[in-house]
Amino acid sequence: MQITEDIKYIGVDDRDIRLFEAQFAVERGMAYNSYLVLDEKIAVFDTVEKHFGGEWLANIEREAAGRPVDYLVVQHMEPDHSAQIAEFARRYPGAKIVSSAQAFAMMKNFFGSAFEDRRIVVKEDDTLSTGAHTFAFVAAPMVHWPEVIVTYDAKDKVLFSADGFGKFGANGIEDPEGWDCEARRYYFGIVGKYGAQVQALLKKASALDIRIICPLHGPVLATPDEVAHVVKQYDTWSSYGVESPGVAIAYTSVYGHTQEAALKLRDMLVAAGCPKVAVANLVTDDLHETIEDAFRYKTLVIATTTYNMDVFPRMKQFIEHLTGRNWQNRRVAIIENGSWAPNAAKTVKAMFGGSKGIEFVPGTVTIKSAVDAGAEAALANLAAEIMKG
Repeated sequence: MQITEDIKYIGVDDRDIRLFEAQFAVERGMAYNSYLVLDEKIAVFDTVEKHFGGEWLANIEREAAGRPVDYLVVQHMEPDHSAQIAEFARRYPGAKIVSSAQAFAMMKNFFGSAFEDRRIVVKEDDTLSTGAHTFAFVAAPMVHWPEVIVTYDAKDKVLFSADGFGKFGANGIEDPEGWDCEARRYYFGIVGKYGAQVQALLKKASALDIRIICPLHGPVLATPDEVAHVVKQYDTWSSYGVESPGVAIAYTSVYGHTQEAALKLRDMLVAAGCPKVAVANLVTDDLHETIEDAFRYKTLVIATTTYNMDVFPRMKQFIEHLTGRNWQNRRVAIIENGSWAPNAAKTVKAMFGGSKGIEFVPGTVTIKSAVDAGAEAALANLAAEIMKG
């Protein structure tokens, strides 16, 4: 793939992976992006995952066409992007390794060598020239590791954005849902906790004339509309704003009664004109898609059984994922079930005690074992309260 006259795509697709970072389902695989800039000197941006070294090095050799490579810029030390550093250093003994001080410390941990005789340590506002191209480095700590730098090419107006603006999925497999869905799940699964740091990076990026974004995962974003859209989405996501009107319902149910209540509430909300109701069974549905929905909409309904005077374990895990990612500025409605001592609502509220801007919707529904006429009336009242927001 040719991105500009001088910038070539040399990344790889992993079509066999099923769990990224051992937890995120990726049915359409995963892309590990890398880029080569042909200039008076040749620079490579980031390496790839350990199983794809041969393919990646062959890509470099093809695009370099026999010329030596002068620089390897390491923007991010996570192993899916840094696994080939040592092999690259052996293959290109004259090349310099360009990265942040923290990244070089991590290289020593990973590879047993800091490449001290070949290092170029860069920080915010430092530049590197390869001839016609001048690359400016921008610190991006905790987006989403502390050592991250991103790089701006002033000539072609390209931002090499590390893990920023990435998405799940191999580039060679069409995603019928477009960019947003899997980019949103990727963002909130991996980067969501660090909204303040992403906001800081967006502020720096706003001062740059960015025409193309080259992330380390997912497609190159190469049109003005694409760049504007993804920056807008990242601004909403990282400020914990509401992206879409609608309600997310997450439930756990042992014998089907709490599920019945959740589905009855869904039907009531739809009948009342709610534009979107996303329902998830936390035991059988993808946990991270439900996390994505909780961040996407203003209101989250938690419907869960009392379990050992607590909440059902899968629900507890879900809430911990939200609080661990700084989930905030949302409304929470609660449906609790318990055969003799319903206690889930109290526990749910306590779990969100440290979260910012959480409003609990009036009218918590308490079910004692099964949904009866009283519970149905309470669900109707809860639906009306939700629609007020």
